[in-house]
Amino acid sequence: MPHQILIADIGGTSSRLALVGTDGVPRDIQIHRNDSFAGFKQMIEADLDQRGEGARAAVGGAVLAVAGPADEEVIRLTNRDWSFAKRDMRRHFGWQKFAALNDFEALALGVLALTPDDLVPVGGGHAERDAPILVCGPGTGFGTAILVKTGRNRMVLTGEGGRVRLGAADSEEALLLGHMVRELGPVVVEHALSGSGLARIHHILSGTSLSPEAVIAAALRGEDEAQHSCHVFLKLFGRIAGDLALITNARGGVYLAGGVSVGLASLFAGSAFRAAFEEHPPFEGRLADMPVQVITHPTPGLIGCGQYGGRIARTLKPGLRVV
Repeated sequence: MPHQILIADIGGTSSRLALVGTDGVPRDIQIHRNDSFAGFKQMIEADLDQRGEGARAAVGGAVLAVAGPADEEVIRLTNRDWSFAKRDMRRHFGWQKFAALNDFEALALGVLALTPDDLVPVGGGHAERDAPILVCGPGTGFGTAILVKTGRNRMVLTGEGGRVRLGAADSEEALLLGHMVRELGPVVVEHALSGSGLARIHHILSGTSLSPEAVIAAALRGEDEAQHSCHVFLKLFGRIAGDLALITNARGGVYLAGGVSVGLASLFAGSAFRAAFEEHPPFEGRLADMPVQVITHPTPGLIGCGQYGGRIARTLKPGLRVV
């Protein structure tokens, strides 16, 4: 009898899958490297095979959080050549229920369930109850979402903030931007604020080609060039996060998500992130009042997916499979 929902947080590089029941709590979390699979179906088939026939039979639906727009019938990842049609996915697996969310929509749905142990504060501020909450940050790309209160409920407004045009606010940013324009043409935020963006910044500033993981590791070891690259990255991140916080009036707080944010979590305090976040005259005071926190929970996207999936699990009908 189907009584569980498969939930997945599918990024550009890796994916996290779990099962939830009516309580919405993710269980049996499995992490997969996307490069190991040709597409969504192959990854989900492999995941269900790992769980066994009993688990496959118990799954009556799925909630997939994807790194790209999720409001069309055909879903495509922004930074990977993967796609699926919602109806086809549901029929292929015989699920009663199926939903697709933007990955930052799932993050926003789960932020209020995070605890202080899941967060690293960056500066001060105090969240206003029921005010808009901004979730943004760099991973494979750069994602954005806003959690807003509407009556008794909360809803998420998604967007593609990582694809807006990037400008320069000082001479160092102008230098970076000039290099990126020559390399890429029109430059958008995630060309700089992403894993590949950090590697790109480091190469421009140092002349050395390293993976983003290697840049972060070198910075954490105290190597000067890598630390400088990370601090330039964090200053730019602070300015863009401040831009977005002003646009969304995020008095409920700003949550920084994505694998790069987690990797750099210990460097925020010693960087210019917070100063750049607040330096938006004449609204420095407004931004200073907004709390900013890095999400360090290992699977934050699954929390929001789990809450969504728990509601769906309560609607499953015994014995029904879709063909």
